[in-house]
Amino acid sequence: MRNLKLTFWGGLLLLAALWVAAEPAIFQAATFMDWRKLMVQLTGIIAVGCMGFAIVLALRPRRLEKWLAGLDKMYRLHKWLGISALVFGIMHWLWAKGPKWAVEWGWMERQAKGKRLPPDNVIEAFLTQFRHTAESVGEWAFYAIVALIVLALLKWFPYRWFYKTHRLMALAFLAFAFHAVVLFKFSYWASPLGVLIAALVITGVVGAFVSLAHRIGQSNKVQGEIVAMRYFPGVHALSIETTVSGWPGHAPGQFVFATSSESEGAHPYTIASGWDPQNPRLMFVVKELGDHTNHLREKLKIGQKVTIEGPYGCFTFDDDRPRQIWIGGGIGITPFIARMQTIAGRAERKNQTIDLFHTTADVDEDAFGRLKADAQSADVRLHLTIDDRDGYLTAANIRNLVPDWREASIWFCGPAAFGETLKRDFAAQGFPVEKHFHQEMFSMR
Repeated sequence: MRNLKLTFWGGLLLLAALWVAAEPAIFQAATFMDWRKLMVQLTGIIAVGCMGFAIVLALRPRRLEKWLAGLDKMYRLHKWLGISALVFGIMHWLWAKGPKWAVEWGWMERQAKGKRLPPDNVIEAFLTQFRHTAESVGEWAFYAIVALIVLALLKWFPYRWFYKTHRLMALAFLAFAFHAVVLFKFSYWASPLGVLIAALVITGVVGAFVSLAHRIGQSNKVQGEIVAMRYFPGVHALSIETTVSGWPGHAPGQFVFATSSESEGAHPYTIASGWDPQNPRLMFVVKELGDHTNHLREKLKIGQKVTIEGPYGCFTFDDDRPRQIWIGGGIGITPFIARMQTIAGRAERKNQTIDLFHTTADVDEDAFGRLKADAQSADVRLHLTIDDRDGYLTAANIRNLVPDWREASIWFCGPAAFGETLKRDFAAQGFPVEKHFHQEMFSMR
């Protein structure tokens, strides 16, 4: 999370600082309208910068994934940037429109405009002739962006519709990029700010076309076929096993985007199996949690073709601590299943003591039996907590059962609020959570 916050806040501060360095008039502004011109530029710059970077992240670039500690964190940053673009876009719109409304309502007097001299620079003169068009295009793009970001933030909005409407963001960005390039103060282009904005706009435009062409993640896609399915009614979960062709392999804890229907689009699933090149199969365990997953049993068939993209994620259990504590809440148990199968299949095992805490509200003896068998094969100490029988799992429970918890690293996958509660509790006990508490943020919206 440290790199995530550093990238987000550092990016906003960098844009603001470069603007201050490029804008000498900030120290000379004397009237409200002087400040209005400045704020229109600043808010627009930050809004387009956030959107451009957000589109770059949507391409799932491998080089940024390690720095941001996984694609799940990258999508968290993508969400923050989208919200920031919305906030600064609204501010930009209000600075542009507000004074005009105030004049119409009689709250302000219209100020006489001086005669605008034609630009000396040929490029500036060329861009100036599109000012009116850019203002209109930018306004309508702003309305579209507001609507699309709001829809993306509404959890009740069905994923299949989110998948389709969110692609329209690429079209809106292309319009907003035109607006930004034409109305960006021309003198800024020769400054470091201009270089940064040009880079964000160009990469954002390229990313928009990649998205519109349905080419995101294309080089990481392979074809698969469903060969087995098993339903566990007690925990309302479906196990899906697929063969894959050309799969590069994966580390336990990583996830994929799987597409079984073009109309539904790609859905993220954690891989619940280890990797054996001699038996190229992937297993996923999907809990019934929404409009798509509730009907997978009826929609999927043995022999059905699927497209699998990945692997992604850095929740891969890599550290040199003598002990690890794993905590899987509900369907968050899946990365730990993959890790146990991988450990069990190794001739040489890492010299680590592992405790796995699985807490669940549902009971399925078949699923529990498989989990216990995996734990035994991997020499992992399993602590199974059923809410109605044992009460809710707490950090205090974990510390009582693992006395040398200070020597451990903690790996959590499950409900985000539960993870944050555990993290705060361990932090209050002096545990170095920034370094040794790893949390999978499995939320793509």
